[in-house]
Amino acid sequence: MDGDALAQVRKRVLAGGAEKYHDANAAKGKLFARERIALLVDVGSFVEDGLYANSLADGLPADGVITGAARIDGREVCLMANDSTVKAGSWGARTVEKIIRVIERAYQVGVPMVYLVDSAGARITDQIDLFPGRRGAGKIFHSQVKASGAIPQVCALFGPSAAGGAYIPAFCDVVAMVEGNASMYLGSDRMVEMVTGEKTTLEAMGGARVHCAESGVGHFLCKTEREALDVVRTYLSYLPSNWTGQPPAATGAAPAGIDLGGLVPASERQAFDMRRYVKGLVDENSYFEIQALWARELTVGFARLDGQVVGVLGNNSMFKGGVLFVDSADKAARFVQLCDAFNVPLLFLSDVPGFMVGTAVERQGIIRHGAKMITAISEATVPKICVVVRKAYGAGLYAMAGPGFEPDATLALPTAKIAVMGAEAAVNAVYANKIAAIGDPGEREAFVAARRAEYERDIDIMRLASELVVDAVVEPGDLRAELVRRFTAARGKDRGFSRRRHGVSPV
Repeated sequence: MDGDALAQVRKRVLAGGAEKYHDANAAKGKLFARERIALLVDVGSFVEDGLYANSLADGLPADGVITGAARIDGREVCLMANDSTVKAGSWGARTVEKIIRVIERAYQVGVPMVYLVDSAGARITDQIDLFPGRRGAGKIFHSQVKASGAIPQVCALFGPSAAGGAYIPAFCDVVAMVEGNASMYLGSDRMVEMVTGEKTTLEAMGGARVHCAESGVGHFLCKTEREALDVVRTYLSYLPSNWTGQPPAATGAAPAGIDLGGLVPASERQAFDMRRYVKGLVDENSYFEIQALWARELTVGFARLDGQVVGVLGNNSMFKGGVLFVDSADKAARFVQLCDAFNVPLLFLSDVPGFMVGTAVERQGIIRHGAKMITAISEATVPKICVVVRKAYGAGLYAMAGPGFEPDATLALPTAKIAVMGAEAAVNAVYANKIAAIGDPGEREAFVAARRAEYERDIDIMRLASELVVDAVVEPGDLRAELVRRFTAARGKDRGFSRRRHGVSPV
C-alpha cells in the first residue's frame, strides 16, 4: 500500500460512520467521540492504538471504539470512547479486544482509566466471536474488577449503555450521566415488555435521572457533554494515579465566610444543611460532592483542608432528619472504600439520630446494609477523624467512625451529644408506665422535664471528655485549624489492619 492509499484509509477511519449518523447525533446535542477526547485531554497528547481495527470491513472504522493513552492536566491516563456513529457504538470481537487491552495497559502502567461510553451493546450477529471466549466480553469486567482500587476508573456516559455493556459504568468508581441522552439498562423496553408484560420507556427505566436520584448507579447528573467531561477532569484532580501514590496537593485557600457556630441550631428538631457547614470548613470552592441527588440524608465528597485532599461524610438533617437508611449506608460504604483505596483521609461530621427503624427498612435489610457501612469504616486504614457536630446517637455513632472504630481522633463541639438515644426517647423508654400513671398534666410535665435534665447531665460532653470518650472539645471557629494539625500528625500512620486475604462483606 502506498502513502496515498494509506492516507485515504486513515482519513476514512478517522471520520467514523456515515454522515447521517453524525447529523443524527448532533440533533441530540451529542458530540463525535473524537471531539469528546479532544475536549478532555491535553492538546496533542492522545496516542491511539488499534486505529485500523476492522478497517478492511465495510462500515466498521476502528470497529466502533477509540482507545489509547493521553494526558489530562499533565497526568497520564488511558481511555476508551465508543463511536456511536459506527453501528450505534456496538461491540464486535475487535471492539472487545481493544477495550480489554487498554484496561490491561492502564492497570500495568498504573494510570487512571477513563471510559467515554455511548454504546448499544454487543452485536448479536457476532456473538460467538465476542461473547463466550477467554478474551470475550466477560474479560472486560474481569479486568475492571482486577483494576478496581488499584487505579481510578471514571466513566462519562453520553448515550446508552445496554445489556452487559451496562456493567462497564457499574464497575467504575464514579459515573457522570448526560440527562436526556444517557441511559443504562440490562434489557430494552421491548425486551422488558416481552418478558414481563410491563410497558415502559428507556428513560423511565434507565435514564440519567433515574440512576442518579433513585438507583444510585449514577453519581453526577450533567446537563451537557462538556459538563460530564469536566466531572471526569475534576474527579481525577483529587486522586493519585494509582493506589501507591498520594492525592495531589494544592495551595491552601481560606474557606467561605460562614459562621459555623451560628449555622448549627441548638434544637435537635431544627434542621440545617450540612453541605453549607462543609463549605465553611474546607478550602474555598474545594467541596466536590458525589451522588448529590441520591440518599441525600448523607453528603459525601472530596474536599481540601489547607490544600490536602480529604474525603468528607456528613449527616444532613435537611433530608429525612439525617437518619441513616439502606441507600445512605451503601453510599457511605462505597465512598469509604474509594477513599481508603486511594489514600484519601476521611473526615466524618456527625449529626445522626441513628439508623432507621420499622417494618419497611427491616425487610429491606437495614441491618445488613448498616453492617456493610460499619465494615467499610472498620477496614479503612487511612487517617480518620470523627467530629460530633451536634449529635451521635445509637449505632449512628459507630457508623460515623466513633471511638470504638479506631479513629485518629474523636472531636466534639461544645454542644455535642453522644448517647444511646436522645433524651426524649430515653425518658419515654425508661419511664413510660410511670408517666402514663401521672394524671395531672402539670405534674406529668414537671416529672418528664426533671428526668430529661438528669439524662442530659449524664451525657454532658465535658463528662465524656473527662472519661476519654472524646479527645478534645473544640470551638467551631477553631475546628478547621484543629483538623489540619491532626490530619498532618496522622499522615504517616501504619496502614495494617488484619491477618487475612479479605473479610466476608455483609453485602
